[in-house]
This record gives sequence, C-alpha cells and structure tokens, in this order.
Amino acid sequence: MKIALVGYGKMGKTIGRIAQERGHEIVSVIDADNLEDFGLAAFKSADVAIEFTVPDTAFENYRKCFEAGVPVVSGTTGWTARLAEVREICERDGKTFFYTSNFSIGVNVFFALNKYLAKIMNGFPSYDVRMTETHHIHKLDAPSGTAISLAEDLTRTLDRKDRWVKEIAERVGDVAIHAIREGEVPGIHEIIYESEVDTISIKHDAKSREGFALGAVVAAEFTAGKKGFLTMSDLFTF
Repeated sequence: MKIALVGYGKMGKTIGRIAQERGHEIVSVIDADNLEDFGLAAFKSADVAIEFTVPDTAFENYRKCFEAGVPVVSGTTGWTARLAEVREICERDGKTFFYTSNFSIGVNVFFALNKYLAKIMNGFPSYDVRMTETHHIHKLDAPSGTAISLAEDLTRTLDRKDRWVKEIAERVGDVAIHAIREGEVPGIHEIIYESEVDTISIKHDAKSREGFALGAVVAAEFTAGKKGFLTMSDLFTF
C-alpha cells in the first residue's frame, strides 16, 4: 500500500517506520515547510494519507487531501468543532475519512470498559465520577480528545451526568476533567468513581507512542479502498 504522511513530528516518524516495517511504501511526506506537495503526483498516488498535525491546520489539510482524491486517516485532535463538515463532505462528495480521538487498541478497549462500568454505576447513585488526563507538554489541546470522548460516553451512558467541564464541576450533572501537561508523558487517562466509603478507578497508561502509531497504520490498511466516514467502531467490535 502507498501511504502519504501529513505531519512529520515524532508521531509521523514513528508511523512511517511502522508502516514500512509492515511492508508499505511512504510515497510522500508533507510538513509545514512543503505544503505545495499536496499538488504533486507523488502525493496523489497514495492509497491513503495519515494526518497527525495540529488543530489549527487539520481541517485545511483534510480539504487538500480530498481535492487530491486521497482518503484520510486523521489522528489530530482539538479541531472537532468542524467534524460535522467533514462528515457532510464525505456523504455529499463520496470522500473517505477515518477519525478517532485515539488509535491505541488498548484505549479502545478502555472506551468499551468505560461504557460498561457506567451502565453498572447507574444503579449506584452514591458514587460521583470525575476524570484526570496527563500528556506531554507539547500537546496543544486540553482536555485531550480521548478524555473528551470518554466523558461524552459517560454523559450518554450515566443517567445522572449530562455534560463535561474542564477542571471543576459546577453542578451534579457535570463530569470534571482535570488536564495535566508535564514532561514527555505519552498519555494517561483515569476515570474515578468516589463515594463516602470507597473509590473505584480504571486507568489506561500508554508506555510509548508505538501503540498509537500502530493503530493508525492498521486504520490506514482498513481505510484504503473504502468510502465514507469511518471510525474505530467500523474497525473493531468490542
């Protein structure tokens, strides 16, 4: 499979290495200093583009990929106010886009565990719930996209919660997310249920970027040749 990389920071380099180890060819690498390469034949020859950049540039990168006729696997978070626009483009123009807030297989198991535990905790209203997430100092969005996805699953599943807020809960229906940025932490997410008598918590602690990068390549392998708006729910059934 021919892969284009959009964004060539630490994650982009790791994705490139893993893709090549799995027998794929990197036909184009685009970063901030060569955006004109979206128009080149090399980029247009890609079966899929894997995009890991920053929130401010993500949507424009997707648009350029669509114009070139290249399906997109997106790993950038913090831009999802425009997610509905991307979905509409896919439906209207027959484009292909794969999005998840986190490509780690372990995190997606964690998503499923979070929803299952929330269903159980509907029967135990004495427990309040909150979240913490920790990432490296270079991560621009806070809370993380993964934390927001986990919190939105809580608000959909846990009857007594109806919105997430950053840092401090203002009302009973709030899920508070405490966001920490320190060192080079790949990603830690913890969901904490607390009552007057005890605490129950579940946590995912990423050891490196490898799991995210592998998941992105697996998603690219799945996306190539497909049409429409795709997510991890299409790739995995937990």
